[in-house]
Amino acid sequence: MAEETLTDALPTVRNWPAAELTGVDFDPVLRELMQEGPVARIHLPNGEGWAWLITRYEDVRAVAGDPRFGRTAVMDQQVTRLAPHFVPPRGAVGFLDPPDHTRLRRTVAPAFTAKGVARVRDKARALLDELVDELLRGDRPADLAATVLGPFPIAVICELMGVPVADRQDMHAWTRAILSAAHGEQAGEQAKEEMSAYFADLVGVRLDSSAEDVASLLGAAVGRGEVTLEEAVGLAVLLQIGGEAVTSNSGQMFYLLLTRPDLVERLRAEPAARPRAIDELLRYVPHRNAVGLSRIALADVEVGGVRIRAGDPVYVSYLAANRDPDVFPDPDAVDFDRSPNPHVAFGSGPHYCPGGLLARLESELLVDVLLDRVPSLRLAVEPDRVPFRKGALIRGPEALPVTW
Repeated sequence: MAEETLTDALPTVRNWPAAELTGVDFDPVLRELMQEGPVARIHLPNGEGWAWLITRYEDVRAVAGDPRFGRTAVMDQQVTRLAPHFVPPRGAVGFLDPPDHTRLRRTVAPAFTAKGVARVRDKARALLDELVDELLRGDRPADLAATVLGPFPIAVICELMGVPVADRQDMHAWTRAILSAAHGEQAGEQAKEEMSAYFADLVGVRLDSSAEDVASLLGAAVGRGEVTLEEAVGLAVLLQIGGEAVTSNSGQMFYLLLTRPDLVERLRAEPAARPRAIDELLRYVPHRNAVGLSRIALADVEVGGVRIRAGDPVYVSYLAANRDPDVFPDPDAVDFDRSPNPHVAFGSGPHYCPGGLLARLESELLVDVLLDRVPSLRLAVEPDRVPFRKGALIRGPEALPVTW
């Protein structure tokens, strides 16, 4: 872009409160920020100062993949943020830059490849069938979130991580506390410490393991001296939390489907349309509140005609990118025929979600099994009576009452 097109004029800082959104409503503040320009300035409820917000698809992908925007530098300055406990410990994998970030991710990559995910597919399908069996044997109405949509992703990510069945409810409780801003900084930090201590023990006893679960892969890497135990624990915590986020995302997906009978009927009538539908649901569903983790500009960089200075904190919004009308015509419509559909629901760049294939597998299994085995599945209450979590960083229903 030519130099004369750049501007050093700073846009007004917009306050972005933590909204209590329900259903699949798109954040009205984010929509306003998108309309005001591709680059805005925001202040979030916690931390200090302001940060740049990037919303246009092309710019979001560019910033996410540009080494001039780093995560490690966040350690050295206060940044405005959504949650009170989003202060990263030094060395946390989510705040590492390549090559250290690449080195850590390489240790667990086999578990998250197509082959690694396929390894748990049959077990995941069997687990899901058991949960649906229990649902069908139980009373009506039932809570689909408590009986299926919650337990299923927990069981699958724990299976992939190598967490024994007896410990899975502890994992769930810790994750809920970490992903909630409602209980305050102390509760979130305590949960993170307890989960970290658990994984330190689990990885520590698997230094010589040849198994293919994540804890064993990390234990072997620690045993070979490729990563430290502290690094392995940080990565395990991040993967466990990310894997369980599917719980909320699948809740929103089924809330949307069950409030749109036309969508459900098409998926029942046209099973071949389901893979495309999963992509569209991943694009459309606003799975989180506000934004996630920040970056720091390591040099002066031009983005969207705005000069971002070295040292400035920067957020990208994947939710906004997935509603960019230049990439997704009629972006507020759910279109199962949308093609191409280059959504960024799992992020972009070096920090692309390693569990994307696993999350997609879980979504496909849930749609297949619930629509085929429970053909008359429907909401048991009016849509506006479905309770949604409050104070949660990852959006989703607290309960999803259904009958059949």
